[in-house]
Amino acid sequence: MARTKTTRIVLVTCGNLIEARRIASKVVRKHLAACVTVILGPVQSVYRWKGKVQTAREQLLLIKTVEKQLGPLEAEIRRLHSYDVPEIIALPAVWGSADYLSWLSENSANKK
Repeated sequence: MARTKTTRIVLVTCGNLIEARRIASKVVRKHLAACVTVILGPVQSVYRWKGKVQTAREQLLLIKTVEKQLGPLEAEIRRLHSYDVPEIIALPAVWGSADYLSWLSENSANKK
């Protein structure tokens, strides 16, 4: 295992599986993330929106990327997402397999 300071796991919820798969595919193709796991749920979210408690069935994305891609990744998610205020939360990954972290870093590099 190796310590990492730049690896991030980004959580994004989507309104449906089609949107989740579209976002996953686009961010990987654009090298904004090395991998996206689409949780085949759905998951249930309970949240407050416009003063009322709401419940929704959503699809959860776990996006694996590096810190330098967070800005462009957020912009792409916002461009593709149907929500007015999409959930985009980045969490630091502290440890990981050295081989995986190397692969993740290499495949999250913008190669335009």
